[in-house]
Amino acid sequence: ISKALFIVALSFAYFSKALTGTYMKSSITQIERRFDLSSTHIGLIDGSFEMGNLLFLAMVSHFGAKLHRPRLIAVGCFLMAVGAFLTGLTHFFMGRYKYDTVIQVFQNDSVNIAACVDPLKTVEVPEVQIEESGSNMWIYVFLGNALRGIGETPVTPLGISYIDDFAKAENSPFYIACLQTITLLGPMFGFLLGSYCAKLYVDIGYVDLESVTITPKDARWVGAWWMGFLVSSGLLLISSIPFWFLPRSLPKQEGEEVKPTPARETVDGTEDALNSNHNLKLTEIAKGFLPSLKRLLGTPAYFLLLCGSILKFNSFIGLLTFKAKYMEQQFGQSASRANFLIGVLNLPAVAVGIFLGGLLMKRYKLSVVSGAQLSFATSFMAYLLLLLQFGTKCDNIPVAGLTISYNGSWIAALIDETLFAECNSDCSCSAEEWDPVCADSGITYISPCMAGCLGSSGYGKNTVFHNCSCVSASYPAGSTTSVKLGQCPHAKDCSRSFTSYMAISVLSSFINSLGATPGYMVIIRCISSELKSLALGIQTLATRTLGGIPAPVYFGALIDSTCLKWSIKKCGGRGACRIYNSDMYRYPTVEMNAITLQQQHV
Repeated sequence: ISKALFIVALSFAYFSKALTGTYMKSSITQIERRFDLSSTHIGLIDGSFEMGNLLFLAMVSHFGAKLHRPRLIAVGCFLMAVGAFLTGLTHFFMGRYKYDTVIQVFQNDSVNIAACVDPLKTVEVPEVQIEESGSNMWIYVFLGNALRGIGETPVTPLGISYIDDFAKAENSPFYIACLQTITLLGPMFGFLLGSYCAKLYVDIGYVDLESVTITPKDARWVGAWWMGFLVSSGLLLISSIPFWFLPRSLPKQEGEEVKPTPARETVDGTEDALNSNHNLKLTEIAKGFLPSLKRLLGTPAYFLLLCGSILKFNSFIGLLTFKAKYMEQQFGQSASRANFLIGVLNLPAVAVGIFLGGLLMKRYKLSVVSGAQLSFATSFMAYLLLLLQFGTKCDNIPVAGLTISYNGSWIAALIDETLFAECNSDCSCSAEEWDPVCADSGITYISPCMAGCLGSSGYGKNTVFHNCSCVSASYPAGSTTSVKLGQCPHAKDCSRSFTSYMAISVLSSFINSLGATPGYMVIIRCISSELKSLALGIQTLATRTLGGIPAPVYFGALIDSTCLKWSIKKCGGRGACRIYNSDMYRYPTVEMNAITLQQQHV
């Protein structure tokens, strides 16, 4: 019963922590906009999870193998629950979300707004809209994510080594593959939860939704990002309960003899008293840490696999962190739809790939060398498929003054002067505004003022601006001079490119994950049994430190370099990006992943 209970409990813990982690990834765009941060800063926040791992992972992996592993896992799950709760609680420390719009001042009144006169400069705005509400609250998100990283440290290395200790050698890969497959339900539900919450307005229940003039596809939209963290916190808390009642160790499965070997002596030559003395002092355990680490890193096969894992993890983390955002910016998808598609298409393909990889190991009893070859072959095929994604793209949205000039010609290089034209020179417009409006011609203007609009009708989301001089200047031959709220959508042929992108992405996910379990088992089988927990811990530590921490930051910095229009914080300074150069955005996202995968094969 204890064996089955442990596998079920560990599966649920893996499910819960994976759900929380991927929900964080799915909420990147929402958090970025809510706290008005750049992609570089949001990458730093995302990397705080790995920073928490860095602090304790090596010690937990080493000492944990010699202590009560199930109870350490229980403590870890509880800490993750507290971290997720703190992250979601940040929302309640902040004021209501306010976005820049000319409609905001007039609320639901059907007033004729002469945007060209810039009414925001002539109407007295309440002081609360000038203040920067909760500008530093992102620190609590950073700390909550770091605490979640600390709590995750004992779960993976101690859980896997606990299973491998009581299972038969031929059954261990299958158990681990099943565990990883069940775990992938977590990311699926994490992205689906992210999709649902992204549809809901951030202050749902506190504001009249009829007064909200933006839609989920708007660059200013912020979903109810906080809600999913409260849900995941409850799941993590529940997952910690069963581990308190599990024994320190389990008997080996029938048919598997435990043979006494010299490896059951510690590195400093003293007898391993783990099974006979549960009160072994930590100082005695610590004596063997550095010799064990030296012995582990001196294993050539393990060291090479470790280097490959670091490179691959860089690619994986960078892609996963900004994948939904890439789909939003490159193909015009909403955050909700992007998260939904990742959850129902990409992740099931990954789950099937991991399960089949474990099944291949069990059915054909693949050796360490065969497992390594399978892992290499699948990674290389995924690399080739990734290169195909260069051909799936959408053109930049025509935005007057940013991607095209006011007379309709494409802009080669962006300068501040291109934002203004003769048609809006008398409007006293601000270049810092981002309140986009769309003309029937498909051209987006960054604000009604920049479009030179002299009047309006309707209110709220249904406001239409009329007599826009820049629209009539670009298309004088009988075209309407009206614009409506919101950014213009991508061209119709963009949907075909997006379909091709998703097909390649799903196939690449399946092939790459097919080699995940064989690669994982190679690491376990190429080292001696008493170093197993330490090896898994060091691998997780190295990949998280050299991949998980820097990857979101430098991917975010590269993405920031493609920004065309930044928001400006009310207290001054650069905020979140409103629109990117689609052509340039494609290169850091696809090219960096291709480079890291290529280096791994070399």
